[in-house]
Amino acid sequence: MLKTTTGSVKGSLLWVLDHTQTPFGKRLLRKWVSQPLKSVIDIQARQEAVAEILCSESSVLPSLQSLLTRLPDLERGLGSIYHKKCSTQEFYLITSTLSRLSAELQALMPAIQSQLSSALLKNLLLDTPQLLNPAHNFLKVLDEKAAKTGNKTEMFVDLTDFPVIRNRKEEIQSVLSDIMEHRREVRLVLKNPSLDYTTVSGQQFLIEVKNSMSSIVPADWVKVNSTKVVGRYHTPFIVEEHRRLQQLREQLVIDCNHEWINFLQLFGDLYYILKKAVCHLATMDCLFSLAQVAKENNYCRPEILEDKSQILIMAGKHPVITSLMGDEDQYVPNDTHLQGDGKRAMIITGPNMGGKSSYIRQVALVTIMAQLGSFVPAREASVGIVDGIYVRMGASDNISRGRSTFMEELVEASDILARATSRSLVILDELGRGTSTHDGIAIAYAALESFIRDVKCMTLFVTHYPPLCELEHLYPQNVGNYHMAFLLNEPESTSDGEEMQPEFITFLYQLIEGAAARSYGLNVARLAEIPESILRTAAFKSKELEALVNSRRYVG
Repeated sequence: MLKTTTGSVKGSLLWVLDHTQTPFGKRLLRKWVSQPLKSVIDIQARQEAVAEILCSESSVLPSLQSLLTRLPDLERGLGSIYHKKCSTQEFYLITSTLSRLSAELQALMPAIQSQLSSALLKNLLLDTPQLLNPAHNFLKVLDEKAAKTGNKTEMFVDLTDFPVIRNRKEEIQSVLSDIMEHRREVRLVLKNPSLDYTTVSGQQFLIEVKNSMSSIVPADWVKVNSTKVVGRYHTPFIVEEHRRLQQLREQLVIDCNHEWINFLQLFGDLYYILKKAVCHLATMDCLFSLAQVAKENNYCRPEILEDKSQILIMAGKHPVITSLMGDEDQYVPNDTHLQGDGKRAMIITGPNMGGKSSYIRQVALVTIMAQLGSFVPAREASVGIVDGIYVRMGASDNISRGRSTFMEELVEASDILARATSRSLVILDELGRGTSTHDGIAIAYAALESFIRDVKCMTLFVTHYPPLCELEHLYPQNVGNYHMAFLLNEPESTSDGEEMQPEFITFLYQLIEGAAARSYGLNVARLAEIPESILRTAAFKSKELEALVNSRRYVG
């Protein structure tokens, strides 16, 4: 659902559904796909929201969607602030964005109230401005330039709520005033009424005296540096006050860092309120995404049933394969009729590569889409709430735990037998294939019968074992045999039969009633480019074995 077997998102259900515009919306949609809803009321609320986004002519919805474009990752930003790990630049970006969103949403309030009918949309949007409003109070005390440059000593515009910083700055200003007042004495000593301090290479309050006038410089003045033309000095008073000034400035940096942490703590107290608002925005992003997918692919709104166990899908399609193909008309649609109190098990046979596995995946994906509140790729669909989808597909071992491929297969089947309920959807693809034919058939038969008779869950069972199809006769009210349709072109053979060729199969990818007698594996061997000589030998051997089995059956 979230990733393909290659580990990439492309080719997964998430890839199909994800048209979100924000990082936090993308994460929420991933959660929706991996954790579908079980409440009919919640599912229908999402459906109604998606339907309104699709059908509404209101100008407010495009305005709302445009608000979500190019937003920073507000969710992670709030987390960074809450844990006091954020920079001043990040804090300003997050708070300014939240404040802007609050103001813009507030301006849309009259239109939201009058033009929208979905209860979910209205609750999300009417709630959000108020939840975001506290961000403005934090933003207005910040100096934008200082925040963007990381200068915490000038961060706060109004120091009313920061007495420590205010007092420290007053002390610094007092020292600066004393140093500037000290110029009068310096001017009198040097008999230069227009003399002013200079700053060179970061050294402040330097008194420049021409070298030709150095004789009038008092002996206790400290020479800082000089050139060929001038010497630069500090008076003893400046030396002492400058040292004090540096100490105060260092203390100011410490004080500002401390107050910054306290400031973040105050903001952190609002974390859950603001996170709720961001969650509302993420939900809107997901709903817009689901609406876009439904519109682009002409999905239908499924009926959701609470007290009935069933999956009825008319002309359903595989959402991922359809998207990968690019042209939805190329994909052959198929129906699904599963009813907990009726035919709840479908035994699916047919040729290899005929589309069996794609079909059962399709049913699972459509069910998931329906329960997360999405529209689905079908002409019509009616889905009862399932409490879980249990799947056993593919072949893999677990050498690190000492498990063979067959052992892994049976462990997974055992887990499904233990956990599935009558409200579950169980999908088993070729159970029992990892051992001898007789044992494999026996295990598959017994497991499938247990799902039909004891668990009573909706079941899709793909198999190449014809004896399993006999369960339709034992449980005619609950089991149906189906196969993927195909066209068979019989090969020509010589009179002695030794130059036989495998049958050539044309796949129709259409699910029809009835069991398929054979799987036509040699056709796949041809597609895999097995050498022609081997194919001829295999075809001859296949006919020979088939004749032997039939002769024993007739003798018996």
